[in-house]
Amino acid sequence: MQLYTQMRVPAYGVHIHESQMPHLLHRLLPQVKPDIVVITGHDGVLKNRLPNELHNINSYKNSLNFVNAVKIAREYEKTLDGLVVIAGACQSHFEALIQAGANFASSPGRILIHALDPVYIAIKASYTSIKDTIDLSEVIHGTISGIDGVGGIETMGRHRIGLPKPKMALTTVI
Repeated sequence: MQLYTQMRVPAYGVHIHESQMPHLLHRLLPQVKPDIVVITGHDGVLKNRLPNELHNINSYKNSLNFVNAVKIAREYEKTLDGLVVIAGACQSHFEALIQAGANFASSPGRILIHALDPVYIAIKASYTSIKDTIDLSEVIHGTISGIDGVGGIETMGRHRIGLPKPKMALTTVI
C-alpha cells in the first residue's frame, strides 16, 4: 500500500484469507468501483500431488480461490478493458487464471514471484493511457520475476489525461 501511495495511485487494500476473496469482491466491487483489481496472497503447488497433475486446479493451495475471485470480478465487469484484473501468487495456476478472465496472472513457470510484481503491473496499468495498450513485453520484463513469474494478455491502460491537470490519479486499485 505504501508503494501505491508513493506512486500517487489511489488504492483500497483489504487483507483477507484467500478463501474469502470471492465473497468479499462480490460485495466490494459495486461499492469501490475500481479500474484495477489485484487478487493476490499465498499459493503453491501441493507437494502430495501426482507428477502428471500440474495442470489440475486441485493441485494448488489457493489457485481455485483466485479463479473464483476473478470470475466474480468478470461478473461485475465483463469487458477486459473495463476492469483490469491482476491475479495469482507464487506458483499459481496461470492458465486457469487467464481462462477465468484475468488480464495478468502468475505464475506461467510455476515459480515463486516477488510480492511487488502485481503492484508494478497495477501501477503500470494506472499510468498507461486508455488510448494505448500496455506494453506486455515491457511490463512483464519490468517485474522482478520476469516472464516465468507473470504473464498476460493485450490490455488497454486506465489513465485519463484532463485539463486542468488533476491533482490525483483517477484510477483506483483494490
